[in-house]
Amino acid sequence: MWATGNSSSPPVSFILLGIPGLENSQFWIAFPFCAMYVVAIVGNIILLHVIRTDHTLHEPMYLFLAMLAVSDLVLSSSTQPKMLAIFWFHAHEIEYHACLTQVFFIHAFSSVESGVLMAMALHHYVAICFPLRHSSILTTSVVIRLGAAVLMRGLLCVSPCCFMVSRMPFCPNHVIPQAYCEHMAVLKLVCADTRINRGYGLFVAFSVGGFDMIVIGISYVMILRAVLQLPSGEARLKAFGTCASHICVILALYIPALFTFLTHRFGHHVPRAVHVMFANVYLLVPPMLNPIIYGVRTKQIRDRVIQGCCGKEP
Repeated sequence: MWATGNSSSPPVSFILLGIPGLENSQFWIAFPFCAMYVVAIVGNIILLHVIRTDHTLHEPMYLFLAMLAVSDLVLSSSTQPKMLAIFWFHAHEIEYHACLTQVFFIHAFSSVESGVLMAMALHHYVAICFPLRHSSILTTSVVIRLGAAVLMRGLLCVSPCCFMVSRMPFCPNHVIPQAYCEHMAVLKLVCADTRINRGYGLFVAFSVGGFDMIVIGISYVMILRAVLQLPSGEARLKAFGTCASHICVILALYIPALFTFLTHRFGHHVPRAVHVMFANVYLLVPPMLNPIIYGVRTKQIRDRVIQGCCGKEP
């Protein structure tokens, strides 16, 4: 039987509904979700394997891609197995600490993903605006330090959210109308004043996401200015092509992320099913698309994959 607990102690578990309003369709919805999850796992593992085994790819761009692949694996794996269990086996119950762990990994590695995209934008800026100094500015040690800083930022910013929630009393209603545990969804079950928690959550969202988007925007403004000053159309086209994959990945992450963030706080008239579907898309589609985009558009990775699959030089 599902435990309900009381308002003075943490609940034993929460109940994840899945997609409210689409309960009768969840069994079939799970199939495309499962296919996307398999593509995300296989694609990112292949990307990591290619970068690890080919020493010519141990360069800043590919090290950032490896960081992005690790973040994608954590993000998708923190939600999809439980989501598929809900859709296929009606395993709606999730243990209290497992729920908070899910909250931590979702938000921490969303921050990491955003930070890696910001670092990649800086990489493109240096590569295009300072091509002769690129290798001296972005050394391997600098890339590793950037990756470590992005990781620590995600862990340190999100940890207080989980700690504050764990210290608060919960109402008898432990039903979360989603397919995974998310900070705002869990916070709505708290029987106490949550203004500090909400304020801190907004601060983290705007300071982390806002900072990353500002840096990405400034980087691409500077890149655009530099590209438009190139003498030949072929050189301009090549420079734009270098950034195209990164821009696609940025849009795939930030558009559903912004929709999910805004509807959680202001979209009271958005149908619950639409909101939950977008929340699922936000955590699944970028991890699926990233290795496909970079695998198709990056010649070095594409050639290594073809060589590995066909057993011959491309």
